[in-house]
Amino acid sequence: MTENLYQVQYDVTKRSKFKKFYQANKIIIFSFVSIIVVLFLSLSFYLNKQENKKILLSEHFLQAKIFLERGDNDKAKNLLKKIIFENEPTYSSLSLFLIMNQNLITDRQELSDLFDHLLKNNNFKKEIKNLIIYKKVLLNSDFIDESNIIEAVRPLLNDESSWKPHALLLLGDYFISKGEKSKAVEFYKEILTMKNLQKDFYNHASLQLAIIANE
Repeated sequence: MTENLYQVQYDVTKRSKFKKFYQANKIIIFSFVSIIVVLFLSLSFYLNKQENKKILLSEHFLQAKIFLERGDNDKAKNLLKKIIFENEPTYSSLSLFLIMNQNLITDRQELSDLFDHLLKNNNFKKEIKNLIIYKKVLLNSDFIDESNIIEAVRPLLNDESSWKPHALLLLGDYFISKGEKSKAVEFYKEILTMKNLQKDFYNHASLQLAIIANE
């Protein structure tokens, strides 16, 4: 009987403390719950919006390819440029690559500006970003000086990227074209020290070194 009385008193005290805590902090509690709900709804809305955007851009990308098949190059180019400026990493980059592959834009500066836009306005995975950097440098390699081309490929040279050997070959060939063979040798030799590359890299570097040695 006494134990039951103590238990009842304990329960009453506990409920009373909880009620006092709730009364004292109900504004904070309501605010916290409201923030959680708003954040959850906002995140759900954002993810749904992004998914719908990606679906729409995929449809536009396919439509651009249909335009190309029909020979409507101007329509394809305009649609692909529109996709680029939507700043969706996958389809924006694919659109620029398709523009280049199909020679829809031949103005080098315009292409270079599109590369800059991609790199500035999208968050790419590292290897995709390195690919875009490499393609931009390749586009401009005939028109920039030594300091600029080295600075442009520096992210590839400082990283164990799959695009590093491409960058080394590009620099070697660049210096060959400028008649600076001693600088070219440095980059070709570095390729030969790298492991697990495709044979084409070793063959190209070895051939260029042999040509330089025999001149």
